[in-house]
Amino acid sequence: MRLEEEEGREELMKEESSLILPGGRSKSGMRACSGEMKWEERARDRGSSSLARAQLHIGYYSKTCPNVESIVRQEMEKILSAAPSLAAPLLRLHFHDCFVRGCDASVLLNSTKNNLAERDADPNKSLRGFGTVDRVKARIEAACPNTVSCADVLTIMARDAVVLAKGPFWPVALGRRDGKVSSAAEAANELPPSFGDIPLLTKIFASKGLSLKDLVVLSGAHTLGTAHCPSYADRLYNFSSSYAADPSLDSEYAEKLRMKCKSVDDKAMLSEMDPGSYKTFDTSYYRHVSKRRGLFQSDAALLTDATTRDYVQRIATGKFDSEFFKDFSESLTKMGNVGVLTGAQGEIRKKCYIIN
Repeated sequence: MRLEEEEGREELMKEESSLILPGGRSKSGMRACSGEMKWEERARDRGSSSLARAQLHIGYYSKTCPNVESIVRQEMEKILSAAPSLAAPLLRLHFHDCFVRGCDASVLLNSTKNNLAERDADPNKSLRGFGTVDRVKARIEAACPNTVSCADVLTIMARDAVVLAKGPFWPVALGRRDGKVSSAAEAANELPPSFGDIPLLTKIFASKGLSLKDLVVLSGAHTLGTAHCPSYADRLYNFSSSYAADPSLDSEYAEKLRMKCKSVDDKAMLSEMDPGSYKTFDTSYYRHVSKRRGLFQSDAALLTDATTRDYVQRIATGKFDSEFFKDFSESLTKMGNVGVLTGAQGEIRKKCYIIN
């Protein structure tokens, strides 16, 4: 399957929307406050989840579809060559999938007459890359019909998005199955908000079996991508009764952002989350955060906790890039194991946007 050059140029012109990790929601789009969210109640049963993770393994398709990772890599090389800005949205898709019902490709399902699916929830309306996943899945179906799940396809694509953006490579354990349920209401309530503080974000991550270190490490994915004004404009205008702008934001950086983002409702303008390096997977994000130049409140929050602040400042020195690469591959692997379906659970979708 060939990625049409015209489609690639169109995606490039769009400058695909940001990977927001953590934070799929702006403050204005938040439907419920943290006190109303019972994250633990929505988490998957840890015992069954651990059993499912044990059934994932490297080389899962070695006999049934041995070339699956090569096929994905070939397609990803074509896609990102035409539209390099798609690396961030594809990684973001994986994150948004795993945080709602686990990594079961439920975020890829279309809404139906009787059900509003995850992809149409307010936090997910800026998601991109669905068509790209469909193209890769179709290529795999042509080679290995009814064999490879959409959940595994998305997991491999997320890994390759990092690799092709000059980030680390790591082996991916496969064997996930696709879910049959997708709920916009669940997505609206379970995705961590871009304005979250450390206590809230820690609680959300813990409900998925992820640690405080996973939080600060996965936030490093903000090295890729861009964001629309509504996701951070509350930090620039009418922040509180005492401050017009968020005092935790560097004033010079805030002024530069205001020049781009004229109002909280400006949905046209995009800002780089890692200025000067937003298409390259590196550690410069942490240098920006250490200087109070993180785009989101959740970025700034990393400086308010001793553990996360120490990690930010250590990686910001530029002396521990390999450490961050190792940490990121481990944390993303851990996230990719959240709530997975295996064995006879779920299904193997023929098309990622609709159940069989």
